[in-house]
Amino acid sequence: MILAASPLAAAQDQVRDDDHDIIVYGRSLPQIGSAISGSQGVVGYRDFEDKPLSRVGELVENVPGVIATQHSGTGKANQYFLRGFNLDHGTDFAAFVDGVPINMRSHGHGQGYLDLNFLIPELIERIDYRKGPYFADVGDFSAAGTVMFKTMDRLQRPIVEATTGSYGYYRALAAGNATVGKETC
Repeated sequence: MILAASPLAAAQDQVRDDDHDIIVYGRSLPQIGSAISGSQGVVGYRDFEDKPLSRVGELVENVPGVIATQHSGTGKANQYFLRGFNLDHGTDFAAFVDGVPINMRSHGHGQGYLDLNFLIPELIERIDYRKGPYFADVGDFSAAGTVMFKTMDRLQRPIVEATTGSYGYYRALAAGNATVGKETC
């Protein structure tokens, strides 16, 4: 009598025959002692380098619980939502790039208007975030949360990109490092 093995049994035998090490790639950032709660953290470039972006404001969507929308065409800042709350144009969402505050103190759309359209996504190294009104050290406009972008100090290799799309869309980027005297910039 010939017994036919079920597909599941055959698959299990295959797994046993092909035992291999499983390698998990990730980053290890020491958060003990610096992250006070689960409402703050870090998103590294590897987490979003291959994620397609249709607008720069989507960079903040790498922060868990944040949504950025473009509700009225191009030319103005995104509208942000954090944990379901409407933050308008970022008036309660503080943003920093390399420590420099980005929210505009005075603007026709509201005090604290947040326009991130000047950022170059390929040059962002990481995003530090804090959610909630618990952090007085970041000052005004942080009632709902804070996002802090850290740009790369040095590129691993030069970047040259060109993108075209519908409705006359185009974008070009060239970036690299240069040595001036003893300094690399």
